[in-house]
Amino acid sequence: MRRILLIDDDELLAAPLATFFARFDFVLDSATRPSAGLAKLRAQAYDAAILDVMLPEMDGFALCREIRRESAAAIRDIPIIMLTARGDVMDRVVGLELGADDYLPKPFEPRELLARLQTVLRRARTPTIKGPLVFDGVTIDLERRQVQRLGESVELTSTEFDLLALLAGEPHKVFSRDDILNRLRGVEAELQTRAVDILVSRLRRKLEPLDCVKTLRNAGYRFAAARAASSS
Repeated sequence: MRRILLIDDDELLAAPLATFFARFDFVLDSATRPSAGLAKLRAQAYDAAILDVMLPEMDGFALCREIRRESAAAIRDIPIIMLTARGDVMDRVVGLELGADDYLPKPFEPRELLARLQTVLRRARTPTIKGPLVFDGVTIDLERRQVQRLGESVELTSTEFDLLALLAGEPHKVFSRDDILNRLRGVEAELQTRAVDILVSRLRRKLEPLDCVKTLRNAGYRFAAARAASSS
């Protein structure tokens, strides 16, 4: 279950949105004032925050700035989506410059907010490494979302790439099927535990003749390729 914090002074918004999100395994907490929202963020680990622009105490822009300022301390760096009743393009530009990951004008459909939330969560799962991941036989360019195997480009689906980036981002760490499922569900809402095995099999076929995704019986999967000598 992923936990999301909504900070919005509309007291009628949180309850129906929480009911909708629960259908997709999201727990939605809420606060109607920025001070209460910041207290929750400091006390509880959240996967993402949704901020209204028009708030008492401080506006959503100032709140976004404060969350990002504290991200290295009490509040970990989390994806932020901003909501506003105003459609001004400059509002969106300012929000994104302050560190928001996405922006959605009100009124909105809950399904659109959910889709945007899943997208920013997927981006957050991709390791924040500036350069490519370079291993013996495999190069993974996280920024361009491109993969080369033995010097040749490999065409991966978005989900296959996210799986490879997840495994290669922490080489030799064992990821259980549930770990992988929880990290990738934002990409395919219908992804189930058995589908993880199928996804791994597809990825392995595309990486052949390399054998860099290993199965550990009753444990899960890990990425086993060695770092290339020139890779930092």
